[in-house]
Amino acid sequence: MQFNHVFIPYGVYWSTPFARWQGNFAQLHPMLFAADVAKRFLRERDITPQAFDALFLGMTVPAEHCFYGAPWLAGLIDAPDISGPTVNQACATSARVIGDCSYEVETDKERCILAVTCDRTSNGPHLYYPNPAGPGGTGTAENWVMDNFNFDPYAGNAMIETAENVARVAHITWEEQNEVTLLRYQQYQEALQDNAAFHRRYMVTPIEVKDASKRKVVATITDDEGIYASTSDGLSRLRPLREGGTVSFGTQTHPADGNSGMVITSRERAQELSRNSGVTVQIVAFSQARAKKGFMAQATVPAARSALSMAGISISDVKSIKTHNPFAVNDIYLSREMGIALDVFNNYGSSLIFGHPQGPTGMRLIIELIEELVLRGGGYGLFTGCAAGDTAAAVVVHVDDTMSP
Repeated sequence: MQFNHVFIPYGVYWSTPFARWQGNFAQLHPMLFAADVAKRFLRERDITPQAFDALFLGMTVPAEHCFYGAPWLAGLIDAPDISGPTVNQACATSARVIGDCSYEVETDKERCILAVTCDRTSNGPHLYYPNPAGPGGTGTAENWVMDNFNFDPYAGNAMIETAENVARVAHITWEEQNEVTLLRYQQYQEALQDNAAFHRRYMVTPIEVKDASKRKVVATITDDEGIYASTSDGLSRLRPLREGGTVSFGTQTHPADGNSGMVITSRERAQELSRNSGVTVQIVAFSQARAKKGFMAQATVPAARSALSMAGISISDVKSIKTHNPFAVNDIYLSREMGIALDVFNNYGSSLIFGHPQGPTGMRLIIELIEELVLRGGGYGLFTGCAAGDTAAAVVVHVDDTMSP
């Protein structure tokens, strides 16, 4: 889909830090947590919840009462008169939410939509499916998070096997994956410089985590939590997890908890709400693609090419690129196929390092993409990332920065 009339008010977006699963966000209900953060952000920006015509929610891991989805979240943020869809498309959820919001604004330029994405992979539900016809009337059970990481019912393999499949056919080695992981870790360190100045451009912090009584503060989170330091020696000691394979514990990401949000609207409303009217952020295109069965990492390339084609540009026109890269294999494959150097994309961090809570992962990456483009004086930016089912989604944005030096 190509868009001509869809904009994001500069600075009217946010993300929490991401906390490694079973960390300090592990006991927080994802929707209640997301509502608290959204209300805080809107209050600090002096934006009334009544400014929105709809709320789109992206969430992939069920939590108590999530059946009520976006309408419940709207009520929680004091916007009880609006509603909207709830989207679950694994790690492509954020891109899909942004694409759906953009389509609605493109067809009705008066719309102002709040998009919120959240997930808690920690303590995911254990589901029981009744089966009266089963032996003794017993049913079947599923661990929502772990069982689905470990088995795609269509392709018949685990997530890690999709990376191994691509590594095998593309001749991507264990050593190359170690090098890329170390590079991505070093790029993430750039975001932490000057007291995490880059993160402070968009991240809601500090976050106080309270106990069940809501009275006692048990932790204060100021930035991403649970990130393992990557070193050349450390990565070299981690052997592949599959016999005969190439992917180690160090060259894949980790599940995490957190949430993100942004406003998507018309040019006029974006200017009104913007943190700086000299910066215009336009959503130009959205696309998705699917690779052959069991080759998830390959899907990012056709998704990116399709989105670029819809935007009417080529990869050489793109100034900044962000990827959802659950495996280092993803970035190596994209680099080769798209003809882009590994060290020119994923500046300031990527999900390989800071983790992925699934639903909000892509939104945080697109927020970082926008902020990088602002720092670089504007231009086109590309996000592309894979998702379960051997799929991927891509988004093209354009930043016009007329701020004074």
